[in-house]
Amino acid sequence: MLPPLPLTAPVTAETRLAYVLHHFRQAYEAMPAVTIGYADQRPQVEIVDCAGSFFTEQRPYPADPNMREWQGRQLPVFFDSHPEKPLLELSAPGRARINADVVSAAFYLLSGWQEFFSNERDRHGRFPFSASVQHRYGFVAVPVVNYYFDVLKTAVEHVTSQVIQPRRWVNDAPFATFVTHDIDQLYSAWKAPAKAALRNRNLLQFGRQLWRHFTQPDAWDNLEQVQQTVASYGAKSTFFFLPEHRKSADGTPNADYNIRQKWLKLAAAIGESEVGLHASLGTALHGGQFKQDEHRLQHLRNGVKAYGIRFHYLQWEPRITPTLLCTLRYEYDSTLGFAEHYGFRNSYCLPFQLFDFTTGKSYDFLEIPLNVMDATLHHPNYLQLAPHEILPALQPMFQEIERFGGVCTLLWHNDHFDPANETTGPRQFAELMQYLRSRNTAFVNGTDICGEMVKW
Repeated sequence: MLPPLPLTAPVTAETRLAYVLHHFRQAYEAMPAVTIGYADQRPQVEIVDCAGSFFTEQRPYPADPNMREWQGRQLPVFFDSHPEKPLLELSAPGRARINADVVSAAFYLLSGWQEFFSNERDRHGRFPFSASVQHRYGFVAVPVVNYYFDVLKTAVEHVTSQVIQPRRWVNDAPFATFVTHDIDQLYSAWKAPAKAALRNRNLLQFGRQLWRHFTQPDAWDNLEQVQQTVASYGAKSTFFFLPEHRKSADGTPNADYNIRQKWLKLAAAIGESEVGLHASLGTALHGGQFKQDEHRLQHLRNGVKAYGIRFHYLQWEPRITPTLLCTLRYEYDSTLGFAEHYGFRNSYCLPFQLFDFTTGKSYDFLEIPLNVMDATLHHPNYLQLAPHEILPALQPMFQEIERFGGVCTLLWHNDHFDPANETTGPRQFAELMQYLRSRNTAFVNGTDICGEMVKW
């Protein structure tokens, strides 16, 4: 059942400016001192106010965007009341004017306004891709907010006569890659072939699957292999462990392993890799259940402190979940991607702070957006890409991340490292990692990202 809208703080023009300009200045190296604002503030970079009364209401969607050309790309621009005028005017020395309200547009997308005020949810309680403006206007794989920032950057460069560069990562890398693994299943590789054998009445094959299950290690009990495979590319793994092994209230599975019983073996397999909490089904809505999951990690032998989190099935309730994260003081979350499509759920390719609509300020934790998940690429409910189509489909998104110095967050479950998976398996993972390494990415974990963002 969808929780009701909480009481919200007024979202004024000043609020939108403060939130957006904070992230704008984080996105670039050595941003010079310059005033950016609406006409009544007489700034050096003037933004035309086109938001009207939209942010005083609770409608999830604004008017259709206009398509504007910027740097050779057709860009959807919301809150654009003057499409007959150029997007950016650089007429007077020391002055620039942007004839669309790119600040309000950036706030709308980055804050998650659409899903906070929408009542659309899927059967797992998630805001569905089909209800999003990214789907409606076809820009899910384009970091539109970064392009809005590029318009602002160009205006600032004109006003200050200074060239501004995107942030760089470790060892001066142009962008970063965050390789993650949600550990849902360790002992279930045999189940699908065994069920198939039963359906086909092949009792001999069914017996072989049972024999393998009871006498040989499961193909998905492979965390050491996962860690070593990722390390072979000079990369780091972050493992999100699921502490709940009982099914959820609606019968949807959580983990197929008991973390308390298996932890010493799992810890040995992953070595010094970063550990995160993979919060079980229902925790995105219930603080008590959330705390139980956290305590299960903390009470393992030698204790486990997880600084980051991703919710199982990418469950996320924007009216509740961010507040729970702040209450339990997690440094970062990496849940916000669409299960149905790769790309940018908040139309931004850098880590950012979500907006708290109840206080009118940013939340403290860092959101590291999820860009691509293995299941998205071939699951029958999702994209159903052929193996040879995966890298070509993702390359334009990777290029956008590289262009703006962003973070590419990749989720590859341990069961997808099974050689029997020929659609989103080891070969496809290798192709993605080889491409990313060839682009001189910085391979980082969540703690690295938080440390870099603090410097910014």
